[in-house]
Amino acid sequence: MNHDTPAGAGPRTKDVVSTHSVFGAPCWVSLTSRDLEATQDFYSAVLGWRWRGAKLGEHFRIALAGGVPVAGIAAVASMWQMAVAWTPYFAVPDADVAVARARERGGTAAVGPLSFPPGRAALLADRDGATFGIWEGELVSNWETWRRAAPTYIRLHTRNAFDSAIFYGEILGWASGKPGCCEVEYVGGEVVLRSGGDVVARIDSGAVEAAPDPSVRPHWQVHFTVEDVPGCARSAEKHGGSVLSEDETEAILRDPDGAQFTVTSRTLR
Repeated sequence: MNHDTPAGAGPRTKDVVSTHSVFGAPCWVSLTSRDLEATQDFYSAVLGWRWRGAKLGEHFRIALAGGVPVAGIAAVASMWQMAVAWTPYFAVPDADVAVARARERGGTAAVGPLSFPPGRAALLADRDGATFGIWEGELVSNWETWRRAAPTYIRLHTRNAFDSAIFYGEILGWASGKPGCCEVEYVGGEVVLRSGGDVVARIDSGAVEAAPDPSVRPHWQVHFTVEDVPGCARSAEKHGGSVLSEDETEAILRDPDGAQFTVTSRTLR
């Protein structure tokens, strides 16, 4: 479930944008962890994040990068018997409709929809098992500014990018032609999702000519854009994490709890 409402991520104003007018795009990422203080220490060291409290209570925090809210963290993995993982949330105009569409197309609903005023959230899995969330309700104030400033984007690694794009498109209203929806492009065998012209997500399944790899567990990977990829990798190792792969522009890291994420050079965004 969502660890803090997207609307709770920034200062409130009268000009609040809701998922009824902007939908289909990722609007938040959240992490379930076991130890709140240890999680904060790790991500502060690796990504330079600062923290503030969240509406949902003492087990929850909001991460800030340069004063911009970028993620929610909840130390509830043990308490709620949930996996330690990063999860993206997508904006939807109607959570009940989105959950029903997902089920009709072979997906599953793990949690919700549940009420988290000023909205509702649900945790789902697509038909290949990749976990994602949906959010219906208010978004952060100054939505366009927030979306472009937040140093994060997401990528789905899956067995068939085109099939997955159809699944998510039918649930989230991608390329529906309705005002506020996301646009979809197919570039070099990869699906690229744009919101307001900005790339907000990608879906890939490896080389087009390659057979699907049964060892790949489909999952949404959360990417955080940083200035110094090697520096983040060394800091992750120093503070109890691990480096799964690395080059000068991108590194896949694992935090001490086991949650996987990617740091990417800003030039690649």
